[in-house]
Amino acid sequence: METESEPYVRLASLRQLHQVMADMNTARSLADTLQSVADGVVGALGYEMAAVNLVRQDGDLVVAAFSGNSAAESLITGRVGSRDSWDRRLGMGEQWGDLVFIPHTEGWVLDDDDVPQWYTDGPAPRFEDEWHPSDRLFAPMYTPGVQGGSSGELLGVISVDRPRNGRRPGAWGREALQMYAFQAAIAISNARLRANMQRALVRLERDQQALRASEESFRQAFEYAPSGMAIAEMGGDQHGRILRTNDALCRLLGRPASAMRRYSFSDLVHPEDIGTLLRTSAEGGRAELRLGRRDGSYVWVSLRNSVVADAADGPRFLLTHVEDIEERKRRELQLAHRASHDSLTGLPNSAELRSRLSSRLCRRQAQPGVLESLDAAYGHPAFDAPTGHGFDFAQAGEAFEGFDHHVHTIAPEDGRDDGTKGLAVLFCDLDGFKSINDRFGHNAGDAVLIEVARRLSRGVRDGDTVARLGGDEFVILADGLGKADAQDLAVRLRNEIIQPIRAEGRAVRVGASFGIGWAHCGMTADEVLKSADERMYVEKRSRPKQHRRAG
Repeated sequence: METESEPYVRLASLRQLHQVMADMNTARSLADTLQSVADGVVGALGYEMAAVNLVRQDGDLVVAAFSGNSAAESLITGRVGSRDSWDRRLGMGEQWGDLVFIPHTEGWVLDDDDVPQWYTDGPAPRFEDEWHPSDRLFAPMYTPGVQGGSSGELLGVISVDRPRNGRRPGAWGREALQMYAFQAAIAISNARLRANMQRALVRLERDQQALRASEESFRQAFEYAPSGMAIAEMGGDQHGRILRTNDALCRLLGRPASAMRRYSFSDLVHPEDIGTLLRTSAEGGRAELRLGRRDGSYVWVSLRNSVVADAADGPRFLLTHVEDIEERKRRELQLAHRASHDSLTGLPNSAELRSRLSSRLCRRQAQPGVLESLDAAYGHPAFDAPTGHGFDFAQAGEAFEGFDHHVHTIAPEDGRDDGTKGLAVLFCDLDGFKSINDRFGHNAGDAVLIEVARRLSRGVRDGDTVARLGGDEFVILADGLGKADAQDLAVRLRNEIIQPIRAEGRAVRVGASFGIGWAHCGMTADEVLKSADERMYVEKRSRPKQHRRAG
């Protein structure tokens, strides 16, 4: 295109410019667009060389495309000029609208900066508008849609050199280059947008593939997990309702997946464990409890909860991992039973006996504020020491109970049966047991102890405790008995024990001496047992030796 200043412009030149702009805007990539911009300047605007300097993310400008001279192209393509140097160039020289022209008379100060350039020296111009080899003309490209051009964000700069007619561009040539730079900015912005969209689409497809793979991995991990898995709703009216279960959980509970969807875990948990379930937090919550099977039995499981979201802002679900711990619980119960029960007879041992007895007794120590309240209620000091010495518990028992929430254990008074019911402690010692061990051996003695334990357990009520204290000594805890009731119980148990016992193929007999003690708050377990033991020896000595054993 000729760059004359006269208003006459050939239609062919306009068609050529229109075609160049169309090619520039239909380029398939950013690199193609940049090259189309450089080629268009050379092919349609009448310059021998053109370079497109593109702003990088760090703000500096790189020579991204070049056209017109292969030697110059290989020299400067890919080289980078600092943003400071470019800002200096765009801020000096003559402003031709949005264009910047730096004549050779001023441009010499730029010869040593870091902007890539190919300028050479030449003779002085012979006429006023002649182009000098050291003249510089820049067409900045700004983000489109901004009025005034230069107030927008700088995208890049088109550098041109050597007009074919050897003259500086006139008004039409300047206008054409400025219009072309504006269209080039649009093309570059569109190319970047397409590139970003393509990258986003690639990332999206990659993310979708990863999501599909993750969902498939989760599905397989969920379905084929060796332990139970369940997904339940969170929040709303259906909070806790089971939505999905895996085969392992269905097998564990003996319920089909279709039936499981009618329940929540609160429907399946053992009634005694519902509090444990409710106290288990959703996120990271753990609990050990029992779940009901279809056959009505219960299985011990460990629950572990975590919260998952269906999408970024989608509904939240509760993922519950259910592990069968029935065998471990059985072992724990067995170990606990062994620690608290006699290995020979299966009865509670001495430690368990003392624990059960101690749980019923208190040391009668008042809580803060109790003493003052009792003083006011009864008109005299309730205590003269922290342990409660000098206090009439029979008189103020009910008032005291209201403060420490403990129903105090009381005992019938010695010497008469006043109808008071208490916790009877029957201390039983076998008579003649040592002779059986000596004559027939320890196996026979063990058989006798096992049978005595069985007869004692059979002779008491549900809820009473029969314990083996050690050797041939047994203790019975029977609550809610009066004196006559306790004496009748001792007689019945003695009559049971003296019946013949089959041991090592022969019938043997042992007798039994019983001492009846009474537990009441203010005593320790050892004090209670000692009292019953002493009464047992009194009873044993009170009978003739020949009457202590039935045979």
